[in-house]
Amino acid sequence: MNVVVRGRRRHYRTVAFDAARRAVLLIDQRRLPHQFQILATRTFRETATAIREMVVRGAGAIGATAAYGLAQGALAFRGRQADRFAAHLAAVYETLKAARPTAVDPVNAMNQVRAALDPRASIAEQQAQALAAAQRFADEDVAHCEAIGRHGLALIRPGMRLLTHCNAGWLAFVDVGSATAPLYAAHAEGRPFQVYCDETRPRCQGATLTAWELAQQGIAHHVIADNAAGHLMQRGAIDLVIVGSDRVLGRTGEVANKIGTYTKAVLARRHGIPFYVAIPLSTLDWHLRAGSAIPIEERAEEEVLGAWGLTRGGRRAWVRVANPTSPARNPSFDVTPPELITGIITPLGIVRPADLWAQRARLGGPAGSRHHYPGFTRRPASANLPT
Repeated sequence: MNVVVRGRRRHYRTVAFDAARRAVLLIDQRRLPHQFQILATRTFRETATAIREMVVRGAGAIGATAAYGLAQGALAFRGRQADRFAAHLAAVYETLKAARPTAVDPVNAMNQVRAALDPRASIAEQQAQALAAAQRFADEDVAHCEAIGRHGLALIRPGMRLLTHCNAGWLAFVDVGSATAPLYAAHAEGRPFQVYCDETRPRCQGATLTAWELAQQGIAHHVIADNAAGHLMQRGAIDLVIVGSDRVLGRTGEVANKIGTYTKAVLARRHGIPFYVAIPLSTLDWHLRAGSAIPIEERAEEEVLGAWGLTRGGRRAWVRVANPTSPARNPSFDVTPPELITGIITPLGIVRPADLWAQRARLGGPAGSRHHYPGFTRRPASANLPT
C-alpha cells in the first residue's frame, strides 16, 4: 500500500527481503501509528524474535516472514554435507514455528519452501531455491489478497456501515490485506461507506493499526471501544462484519482469530448481521479435526495490565493502568464455530464454512496441492452468499 512518510507518499510491503544483506525487512508495527520504522533482522533467530515480539504480526505477514527466515537460515549454512544441512534446516524450521503457535500460515509457508528444495541439488542450489520459494510465497500472498478484494467487493454496498476487529489489513499481510481487501476495492471504485474499528484490546491493533491504515487511504472510519459494538448493532448502526483469521479448520469450518472475534460473531448472529471471515489459502488447516485442538497462545500479562504509547517528549513508554497488585490472564485468540459465520472469503470465491472440506481439492487441501496455487485467479469462484 501507499504510505505518507516524512511528507512523501510511496509504496511499501509489510515484509521484504534484502538479498545483499540477507536481511528480512519488516515494518515495526509496535511503533505505529506514531512512528514509521523499517527493522532489518540479520539472522533467522532475530527473525523468530521479531515474530514472537510482534514487530510483525498477522497471518500472511508472519507466514512470509517465516518463509524468508527459513531461507535466511538456509543461506547461513556454511558446510558441505547434505545431512548436516538438512538437520540445520530442521532446527531453523522448529525455531520459527515456535514463535507464534496459533497461526498456521508460518507452517504452511515454510512447508512450501521446503517442498521447493531438490535434495539432489547442491547445497548452494538449494539455498537459492529456498529464497526463490520464499519470494514466491510473498508474491502469492499479495495475489491472494487482491483476489479476496475482487470476490468481497460485491458485499460492500454504498452507504454501508462495517465493523472490523483487530487488524487484517495490509500490515497483517505482505500487501493489501484480507478483511480490508474488499474495503480497498470498494474505495477504489468510489463507493461511500463507513468503518468501525474495534480497538481490540489488549494490544489495540484496531485502534493503532487498522485506523492508521484507513486514515492513510482516506477511508471514513471511527475507532470504537470493544464493548460498544453490541450497542451499535442493537441500534442498527452496523450492516456487515468482516474479520481475518490466523487459522481456519478445513474439516470443520472453525475459525481461530484475535480474542473477541467469537464475541462479535455471537452479537452479529443475535442481531441478524452477516459475519464474514477473509483469508488467503495459506490460512487453511486441513489436518486438525477440532477447534479445541488449536493451540491458543497466552501472552504476557503486562499487555492486559497496561498500555504502550508516546510520552510528551516523543519517547515510547509502557504505563500500568490496572491495580498494581492484580495479576491478569491474556489468551490472545478464540475460536468461532462455523454456524456463526456467514461465509469465508477466499481467493477463489466465497465459501460456506460447512463446504470447505467438500471443496478441499479446489482450495489446495489434501486432494490438491498444499503448497503452490498456480493460476488460482482463473478458476471459477463460488457464488456470492447473501448479505
